[in-house]
Amino acid sequence: MLINFFLTLRRYNVPATIRELMDLIGAMKQRLVYANIDDFYLLSRTCLVKDEKNYDKFDRAFSAYFKGLDDLHGLLESLIPDEWLRHEIEQLLDEKDLAEIESLGGLEAFIEGIAKKLREEAEEQARQEAEQARREGQDGDADQDGQSGPGGKGKGKKRKARKVWDQRQYKNLDDSVELGTRNIKMALRRLRKFARQGADEELDMDNTIQSTAHNGGMLDIKMRPERRNTVKVLTFFDIGGSMDAHVKICEELFSATRTEFKHLESFYFHNFLYESVWQDNKRRLSERIPTWEILNKYGSDYRVVIVGDATMAPYEITHSGGSVEHWNEEPGAVWMQRISTIYPKLIWINPTPQETWEYSSSVAITQELVENRMYPLTIRGLEDAMSLLSK
Repeated sequence: MLINFFLTLRRYNVPATIRELMDLIGAMKQRLVYANIDDFYLLSRTCLVKDEKNYDKFDRAFSAYFKGLDDLHGLLESLIPDEWLRHEIEQLLDEKDLAEIESLGGLEAFIEGIAKKLREEAEEQARQEAEQARREGQDGDADQDGQSGPGGKGKGKKRKARKVWDQRQYKNLDDSVELGTRNIKMALRRLRKFARQGADEELDMDNTIQSTAHNGGMLDIKMRPERRNTVKVLTFFDIGGSMDAHVKICEELFSATRTEFKHLESFYFHNFLYESVWQDNKRRLSERIPTWEILNKYGSDYRVVIVGDATMAPYEITHSGGSVEHWNEEPGAVWMQRISTIYPKLIWINPTPQETWEYSSSVAITQELVENRMYPLTIRGLEDAMSLLSK
């Protein structure tokens, strides 16, 4: 049974290995859990999952495989030989108990009687729960614990708790899901290079102790510059049009970058980069910044992050006058080539699902212009992008 469970995990892309399966079997033989599906869930997850990001995949596989199973009797039957079980029972019973069992028809009949009683109790419990659920559905006034009445103190039986693996509490840790602000910050921290610059504002404890010791015990305080992230970043955010569907996640990304990078400049554009950008959307028509000015002002040591869905008519990239808002003398492709030449550490973050990119000609053109340095706006995508920029 554990072999089939292991194969189910592999079908759900949980990277469990044979070595980890053997660890689980060893733990079961030591009876670390016994006849309790919740305990088995925690033990098997501990043995078979080595990375938090796979918890959600494990939960889905566990739920699919053990659907409807409330205990481990079937699993234990496949692991424990009948002879071993008989021997254990005989060791626990005295002669009087064994004689009574023989009078009831023998050990097999005794065990079958217990199993039958357990099945009947389980069926009765299921019947009661179904009846209770039906009544709650009709009444419509049960609280989350299954207790009726406004105060939650009715006579109804408490509803059975939802299985832990069906709650899927770790879904946000899967590296294929979209991000929240905290997860974005964690991914952006891969792009860090620290140095001590500026005024001496931080206590240097090690040097203070050493200097005080050399000074005959007279306190000699030493200060040093604060350790700061020295990475310089330029961000360009596509705004409006098809990007309206991605406003929330882009706002979270924008907020995270403002927090994580001290040397950061942010600009906006629409659809594609042309001869000008802006920093205030309310004044985008009156206060535009020439792209040449940015290329001349910020050195090549800046990392460039462009955020956009790259979804538009291909001529908006490849032709003069392709912009839908103004007449552009030079194609957007020319400006992208200039930016890529000056800033070799450049990436494009695309908030649309990666599996849809192949259906868009404009995405394919953009990928070629940025030399395939386009990444999806997911945890894994952002981590891979930051790793590239940090090299």
